[in-house]
Amino acid sequence: MTRKSRRIYILVVSLTLLAAATFLVINALDENLSYFHSPTDLKTKEVTIGRSLRLGGLVEEGTWVKLDGGLTHRFSITDNAESVEVTYKGIMPDLFREGQGVITEGSLNEQGEFIAHEVLAKHDENYMPAEVTEALKASGEWRGEEEGQATQ
Repeated sequence: MTRKSRRIYILVVSLTLLAAATFLVINALDENLSYFHSPTDLKTKEVTIGRSLRLGGLVEEGTWVKLDGGLTHRFSITDNAESVEVTYKGIMPDLFREGQGVITEGSLNEQGEFIAHEVLAKHDENYMPAEVTEALKASGEWRGEEEGQATQ
């Protein structure tokens, strides 16, 4: 084997290994991503059943029900255009209330119900998660303060 052919062989093997490593990293990252959706997105876009995602919006008034001695919670999240029913088993954050902004992480089941494994509530009266604010603005339902003050 000449020097030139050995260099070409090493280059081809190196590029092949680099491409394989890049593919594996991108594939692993894609499986662990959790995309944000609003209730309208879930109703209008095709969402894979069982895939982890984040659902955000406002907790709809009058929908929060505690079951199983307070360990299972059922409520609806709305963006004032569409609503999605959410079931969560666990302890709710202290700041969780109806009419407040919330982000839940979980997956959609076959019945169209969102099964959450994590609930994130707002931290004070002026805060709303940026994703929720953007989704409400996109749906034309935003009733907050000026843009810079709403997400401090």
